[in-house]
Amino acid sequence: AARDPRAPPASPAAAAPVPPAATRAAEAAAAARSLEELRRAIADFDCPLRETATNLVFADGVPESGVMLIGEAPGAEEDRLGKPFVGQSGRLLDRMLASIGLDRARNVYITNILPWRPPGNRTPTDAEIALFLPFVLRHIALVRPRCLVLLGGVAAKALLRSREGITRLRGRWHEVTVPGLDRPVPALATLHPAYLLRNPAAKREAWADLLLLRRRLDAEAG
Repeated sequence: AARDPRAPPASPAAAAPVPPAATRAAEAAAAARSLEELRRAIADFDCPLRETATNLVFADGVPESGVMLIGEAPGAEEDRLGKPFVGQSGRLLDRMLASIGLDRARNVYITNILPWRPPGNRTPTDAEIALFLPFVLRHIALVRPRCLVLLGGVAAKALLRSREGITRLRGRWHEVTVPGLDRPVPALATLHPAYLLRNPAAKREAWADLLLLRRRLDAEAG
């Protein structure tokens, strides 16, 4: 039968529903074949955090170093400069790393769970963490580190899939299963430098964690 000319035209949008954000994130992350492609995929990924931040904060350091540090989210200084851990907590992190012979310019690689600064430096929401986790896991798969250092509760709980707090998770080695890698990656959870600035007495625990990392690196080298 002929189409009634008085009928409204069919809507083209009805045939192609937009997939949920989590699905789009997983597909965009999986498609990245290099760090540059991953950076571009994150920059192009549409999310509310992107609209309120100044700069994408992707990573810093040496991807081939074998030691990958993962923090929580950029702060004001990181957002301004587009690099992770460049504010006050970043300077403390640099001193901590130097105390065991590590340096972001030579032998560590640093990133965050979130690539965009949350407004007002608030704590990332569970939904934001879940949305960007596929990008973080793809980042790890592309870098192929020998070990991970998870800085603070947000990174530790997200990657270890644990509900325990950082004080229970720190001080021991865990394993992170990463799609695309044939074996789990050893991961050490420790206290975030921003926490140490607020609680200087906790530096003793952080130092013990750094020594654990140094011992593992020395054992691998020997």
